[in-house]
Amino acid sequence: MNDSPGWASPGSAPSDGQETGIPQPSSPVDGSGQWSPAQPPPGQWSPPSAPGNGPGAPPPAPGWGGAPQGPGWGGAPAAAKPGVIPLRPLGVGEILDGAVSTMRTHWRTVLGISLTVSVIAEIAVILMQRYLLPAQEPVDPNATGAEALRQATDSAQMQLLNSGPSTFVAMIATLFTTSILTVVISRSVLGRGVTLSEAWAEARPRLLPLLGLTLLLSLMSAGIMAVGLLPGLVLGSGSSGLALVFLGFLASCVVVLWLMIRFTLAAPALMLERQSVLTALRRSAKLVKGTWWRTFGILALTYLLVIVLTLVITIPFGIIAVTLDSGGLSEFLNNSSQDFGWPFLIVTGIGEVIVSTLAYPFTAGVMALLYVDQRIRREALDLDLARAAGVPGYDTSRS
Repeated sequence: MNDSPGWASPGSAPSDGQETGIPQPSSPVDGSGQWSPAQPPPGQWSPPSAPGNGPGAPPPAPGWGGAPQGPGWGGAPAAAKPGVIPLRPLGVGEILDGAVSTMRTHWRTVLGISLTVSVIAEIAVILMQRYLLPAQEPVDPNATGAEALRQATDSAQMQLLNSGPSTFVAMIATLFTTSILTVVISRSVLGRGVTLSEAWAEARPRLLPLLGLTLLLSLMSAGIMAVGLLPGLVLGSGSSGLALVFLGFLASCVVVLWLMIRFTLAAPALMLERQSVLTALRRSAKLVKGTWWRTFGILALTYLLVIVLTLVITIPFGIIAVTLDSGGLSEFLNNSSQDFGWPFLIVTGIGEVIVSTLAYPFTAGVMALLYVDQRIRREALDLDLARAAGVPGYDTSRS
């Protein structure tokens, strides 16, 4: 065993179907199952076989009723915490707090990575919006019937076309930040720092597999959506066709959501275990099995926090941008075809950079710590992590 981010080989893990010979994960230290701190004095109580409270009973042997003598019979010791999380199964708050603690403890590396990537990505998006993407055509609010439907369809197609390049840039930016920040977070679990050059050297060989994983999941989602929408589109634009399109869209969203949660730990497995794309997908499915709803809840809470952060930051920047570019909110509201210039793009771009700089490491941290938590619960990874971190008492080989 070494202290590389891969930590331990998952080959004989319980999730691979081999339950024997694997130590069970540590129990959460929540107060249950431990001796009370206020024990009765020696000689003041009797064994269960001899009722009464009179004197004469021998004092309890060390390690039973007396003070615990190490991690033997005296109850579970407090979990070791060499880094940003305790080495035991984690609660939801501990996962979120671990992600924030990583940002706070290693802020130079974490924010340096996310800020650099965010600035480059936002500059690319602004240049594409200004020079490459077509302008949005205004929609006539007085249009009715077929004309209104045509304008709505054209507007939706234009928005989809305009969002494509920015989505691609965001995907590439997420790849870079996720790959590097996962390495940083894996080291922070062990209580060790890592420089930007070290994190890049560790993550660089995994960029292409991570790109392949991202593209595969994107194509999988697009294929499911196409299959769900195709029957309604073939049926036509009548009421029955529109109803079938709506039902197909809902069904596709449910299937895509289920698959994305099932494979949400594939990226950490690919990065930290040096797995191939398909093996990482299988590893994620095994780790998430039986905890789909818990994983979904943690991710939903994570993205809800990101949405709140986005609104808190982008709304003030948006108001400032509109005021500088269009002469005030009243003029903006009265002119739906406003063509925004550089002041609007630059100010809103600054807001987007701030959001991305904070959101990238937070979401990457939650993903990585979710992966660590599941391996602790299923594969006793806490033992390997404690050994890798040099925690006293964990320096012997596991049988």
